[in-house]
Amino acid sequence: MRSSSPVRFGSAGLKRPTQPPRNRLAWLQFAIVLVAGCTHAASMAWPFPLGSVLGLVQGQPVGWLQLLALALLAGQLDGARSWRRGAWLGGLFAVAMQCATFWWLFISLHVYGGLAAPLAVLSIVLLAAFLGLYYAAACGLFVAFAPVQAAWRALFFAAAWLLAELARVKFFTGFPWGEGGYAHVDGWARPLAAWAGVHGLTFIAALVAAWLAFCLLAPKTRWRAALAGVALSVTVAWLPVYNVGDVEPDPQLAKPMSVTLLQGNIPQDEKFVGGTGVVTALRWYGEQLHGAKGALVVAPETALPLLPQQLPDGYWQALQARFTTGDQAALIGLPLGDYDTGYSNSVIGLKPVPPGQPASLAQPEPYRYDKHHLVPFGEVIPPGFHWFIKLMNIPLGDFNRGAVGQPSFGWQGQRLAPNICYEDLFGEELGARFVDAAQAPTMFVNISNIGWFGNTVAIDQHLQISRMRSLEFGRPMIRATNTGATVIINYRGEVTHSLPRHTRGVLTGEVQGRSGITPYAWWAGRFGLWPLWGLSLAVTGLAFLGRRR
Repeated sequence: MRSSSPVRFGSAGLKRPTQPPRNRLAWLQFAIVLVAGCTHAASMAWPFPLGSVLGLVQGQPVGWLQLLALALLAGQLDGARSWRRGAWLGGLFAVAMQCATFWWLFISLHVYGGLAAPLAVLSIVLLAAFLGLYYAAACGLFVAFAPVQAAWRALFFAAAWLLAELARVKFFTGFPWGEGGYAHVDGWARPLAAWAGVHGLTFIAALVAAWLAFCLLAPKTRWRAALAGVALSVTVAWLPVYNVGDVEPDPQLAKPMSVTLLQGNIPQDEKFVGGTGVVTALRWYGEQLHGAKGALVVAPETALPLLPQQLPDGYWQALQARFTTGDQAALIGLPLGDYDTGYSNSVIGLKPVPPGQPASLAQPEPYRYDKHHLVPFGEVIPPGFHWFIKLMNIPLGDFNRGAVGQPSFGWQGQRLAPNICYEDLFGEELGARFVDAAQAPTMFVNISNIGWFGNTVAIDQHLQISRMRSLEFGRPMIRATNTGATVIINYRGEVTHSLPRHTRGVLTGEVQGRSGITPYAWWAGRFGLWPLWGLSLAVTGLAFLGRRR
């Protein structure tokens, strides 16, 4: 007969079941999100030379790794006891993700900038921690107001995550480098880029990852996760990529244009030093510009590292005369301005005199594009941070900012839209040029100098960014860089021609411009990021109201 006396735990009764200490579980959670954050960074461009094991090819994006990383984070948040724990987990994930993404800033700060190594490391960690506040807030919000049903909970997680990514794009000049959507420039989500853009892909990937995590955590719904994964893969695999070039191009664009892209590989520690890098750059780029055969010749960002008035006597005049006649044009990166009016990081376009116009009237005002989205601390100094710049030996300081949506460079029926360095990271700003379809660019031209960051994964990451812009807008992009990646990307986001990185060379090829308008180009050009802000805020608002009820 069973005793009716209550069961007592303690030294005189039964022993408590052994459970891991609460602090041990906390440390395990922190370790999981730190590893997941580093995995997320690796998904954009795999940084290790491990061959083709599991599709992990060095320099290439790995979309399933990004889903795995977010699924691990969502799973840990789902078991968090409080919004504070959720905020800590999200913040740690974001700090690890961003430090592992842009660790190469150490090279520019320490190697080329001369900042002491401990201060350089601290600067990167502080930047990652500051940007990580957005993700900490998003994850704390998710834990506090997440719905009970798995599908709605996954939708809420995706909306909160998108809010964090949008905040990183918008606030304090914006630095969305390493956003999750770039991991899907290849793979299952690729067809959606021309509809939703990279931020839309980020939302979709977060939704899928969270849905899979929540279903797998619940034994009764694991079969739903497997079924949903199979159905999604099959559906998206059969979706056609939105190819604006599949229609007949305009008659003016029927003939491909031959291009010559220059990669000088001038060492960054010599690039702005007179007598070494400056002399080498002026000599090599001068020779290539004068001897190039393509219809369009492109020299990279600050290929000529001096102002036009500082160039040797006759140098600039000879370049202008070279492209006054004939059937070739050039886009050349160089700084412009003076002490009184300020300086700009710019592109000058030179092309022949139109038929019937006297040669004496050639190029009274050459085409000019001024960089709009400036790099903080490198091209623009935030208020109160001049003391930080004084700690480094960086030759470029404050620049004037160009306007959004500057005119394209017209040549051989093409409308060429330059962008400088990481400006192609901001698709919504490039979209401003697509409001008027008749004046929309037919081709992007990116000129960059990633030499500041050495021979690192930064080159691969920037290449994935450029490829995503081609997918979003249905436009080819040609890239002329100092050290890489100098490539030709077609309108499908595929690299068709490339130069080996960190070599001096000339890349030649043909490019076919395109004229249609993708859905993304249509809505991003008119509304910017507001549709995405509206979507994410609406979902989070509904979750909040539902939780209150």
